[in-house]
Amino acid sequence: AGLVAHGADAVRINCAHDGPYEWARMVGNVRAAEARLGWRVPILMDIAGPKVRTGYVLTPPDRTRVFVGDLVLLGREVTPALPETPFQMTCTAPEALDRLAVGNQVSIDDGKVQGRITGTVDGGFLVRIEHARLGGVKLKSEKGLNFPDADLGLDPLTDKDREDLGFIVEHADFVGYSFVRTGAQVAMLQAELAARTPNWRRLGLVGKIETPAAVRNLPEILVQAAGEQPFAVMIARGDLAVEMGFERVAEMQEEMLWLCEAAHVPVIWATQVLEDLIRQGLPSRGEMTDAAMAARAECVLLNKGPNVDAAVGVLDRLLRRMAAHQFKKTPTLRALASWQERPPAP
Repeated sequence: AGLVAHGADAVRINCAHDGPYEWARMVGNVRAAEARLGWRVPILMDIAGPKVRTGYVLTPPDRTRVFVGDLVLLGREVTPALPETPFQMTCTAPEALDRLAVGNQVSIDDGKVQGRITGTVDGGFLVRIEHARLGGVKLKSEKGLNFPDADLGLDPLTDKDREDLGFIVEHADFVGYSFVRTGAQVAMLQAELAARTPNWRRLGLVGKIETPAAVRNLPEILVQAAGEQPFAVMIARGDLAVEMGFERVAEMQEEMLWLCEAAHVPVIWATQVLEDLIRQGLPSRGEMTDAAMAARAECVLLNKGPNVDAAVGVLDRLLRRMAAHQFKKTPTLRALASWQERPPAP
């Protein structure tokens, strides 16, 4: 109720975490808040999609951090007998390794470590680290593993996702589609929804744009999705930055905003919005400007954290003020008030 009272218009449940028991309690809390406050609060439930992560990690006894220039062996299993590659790791989706080749890019831990495959050894791939924090980065298990320029051939709908859809069609107002890349994959999810409820067209669909392929194919995704049911696009800037490079995110964001506006499809602005405020209680200057620019989208997604109630209130007030200056991507050119003539002080 606190989130809604502070200005939240909708609530997201991430099906990558917890299970039906916990989700049912979350839904119950939202419906109770609705009854108490007197208005509807839609629920978005994200299906997790395929997650490729680091598996077992081997590091030398005297050093746990990798730096620019280091070599990391990525394979199906670690081989301690290879002293020339003291840094090694496996992948939680070993079948993805069959789609890799020398020259492919590799990103580890949400882009904190980036490199390129330079060779092969013992059935694995040698990854030369090209970008990392100046102080190095610890290699850890269960961290995100991305291959931006490789087609891994992974089905965006996992067995778990198909199982979770049964709960989603009963309780959610929107389903979030993670790692969707093509219009055909949208049609595949729509067929799964139709198999579970005759009213599937009333369920909103949110396409999470997280990969270069999804950006390229966004027009066909828009046509397939919006032609069948309510549809919105989520610009998932976290994975998109990892996949396309941090320098390209702002540019791609602008182009997607223009395309969606032309198609009359609403946009959700996501990832690290007001993150310092949510986690630490004070925002950075840059994230306040980023949040203000989010007014060009129809919806802004905030992550959870100890100060999220206050962050919702800050964002609500900020977006209300920005609405006087901007409608979507078009300035309103309203009269400026900051330099109005004031009577002299007594």
